Amino acid sequence: MSGPRVLVVEHQSDAGLGLVGERLRDSKVEIVTVGPDAGESVPDSLEGFEGLIVLGGSMGPTEDGVAPWLPATRKLLAEGVVQGVPTLGICLGAQLLATATGGHVRSMPGGPEVGVHGVQFHDSAAQDPLFAGFAGATLPAVQWHWLEADQLPENASVLASNGACPNQAFRIGDRAWGVQFHPEALGDTAQDWADDGEGDLDEIGLEPDAVVRSVRAAEPDLREAWSQVADRFVEIIRETSR
Repeated sequence: MSGPRVLVVEHQSDAGLGLVGERLRDSKVEIVTVGPDAGESVPDSLEGFEGLIVLGGSMGPTEDGVAPWLPATRKLLAEGVVQGVPTLGICLGAQLLATATGGHVRSMPGGPEVGVHGVQFHDSAAQDPLFAGFAGATLPAVQWHWLEADQLPENASVLASNGACPNQAFRIGDRAWGVQFHPEALGDTAQDWADDGEGDLDEIGLEPDAVVRSVRAAEPDLREAWSQVADRFVEIIRETSR
């Protein structure tokens, strides 16, 4: 029996599935990656897929002129919410999820959040299918964002926050989650981002090598926490598709 098929929208090759992909492959999930660098167009619907993951990227969620596949991606995210297809939006993916369902995204008023920062899960996360085990906990997470979803639709539940960003993790409907942080990112990914955006980090007063070292130092804790989330996401997909 073949495993569930998960559609992954990858906006750029240096923002791939990382740790989440490792866990999905270990769980015998069939990963179908689409996007400009993957050489496959974003499909019109989720037909034939049991899950959806939308990854991060350097563009904003409504920069359709820069990234002409974004309207199709927002359509898939809205479809995932309506149909109850297990859906995970990461960083830009979370912003696209919020935008696709009536929310709003803005530049962070306090400036970008980059590096390893704590994320505090609310007690209300105890009832959430994906993050129940983290209720009340503060966990390290890789952050790399200049924008945030500052307004969520009425059917959203906020699950985690921190001082820089109140909507670090949220659920829309029953099975669609957005995370502003990067559960997939480890040291090598941070190195790629630091190399590609060295000038951006200099502008906000961060030393790229120091940022990368902090991510590498946190790798054991990052793996422990976010592997659990990836594994639970697979479980939700399997439970939903029975």
